[in-house]
Amino acid sequence: MKLGRLEIYPILDGYFALDGGAMFGIIPKVLWDRTNPADERNRIQLALRALLVKTPNYLILIDTGIGDKFNDKFAEIYKIDKSPTIEKSLAEIGVSPDEIDLVINTHLHFDHAGGNTIFTEGKGLTLRFPRAKYLIQEKEWRVANNPDCRSTASYLRENFLPLRESNNLSLLSGNERITEGVEVILTGGHTEGHQIVLLTSEGKKAVYWGDLIPTTSHLKIPYIMGYDLFPLVTMEKKKELLSRAQAEGWLMVFEHDPKFAFAYFDEEGEIKFL
Repeated sequence: MKLGRLEIYPILDGYFALDGGAMFGIIPKVLWDRTNPADERNRIQLALRALLVKTPNYLILIDTGIGDKFNDKFAEIYKIDKSPTIEKSLAEIGVSPDEIDLVINTHLHFDHAGGNTIFTEGKGLTLRFPRAKYLIQEKEWRVANNPDCRSTASYLRENFLPLRESNNLSLLSGNERITEGVEVILTGGHTEGHQIVLLTSEGKKAVYWGDLIPTTSHLKIPYIMGYDLFPLVTMEKKKELLSRAQAEGWLMVFEHDPKFAFAYFDEEGEIKFL
């Protein structure tokens, strides 16, 4: 899809499932189950959708999916379906992992950073995108390396440890311009160091929400995940940024929605799905 001088491509790394109650927090199941039907274990299907951004000078990958370093038990718990993988999805548009210039992690939870690294025979744990600079908020890096008891299960160190010993890590401090047309906005909320990515070119804008608004069902302000560490921050940021998205006509990209990659507000303020 063209966005001014930029090109954007949704990149699937498969699907997985999480507890529906945890995904919707205080929202009753009778409301969210209408559009997100739960299985016998109360899990709902979610996409693992990264975004490739082609700028005139860079190939940028936003988030990297869940990767392939998990065991059978992990795969069963999270109902992982890897029929599409991030490498296959990139190959479909003619891109190989060693061509990626920048990786932007919205945060370092295993379903967003699992594809950062790969086990390679004879080499052990290595970076999947060896040429890329990995752009991560300093706050997120600090917490991921020293998680509390609530967050430990979400931060799997094999997804980011190789960055410590490499020259590929670039830590960010708040909102920053990455390159022409690409900026990150520190939102907090889901995690202290959660960031989203705003793309701008020739008057057009798109936003990659990460886990601030993981699915189209979470566009409603009160629909906030139970996983969010700072839910009131999430709520305020959603109000602020959704107001901008409507006023400025942003194309919205959803990382976890199993059906829709894109949506936007029409002139009447109604949400249209792509």
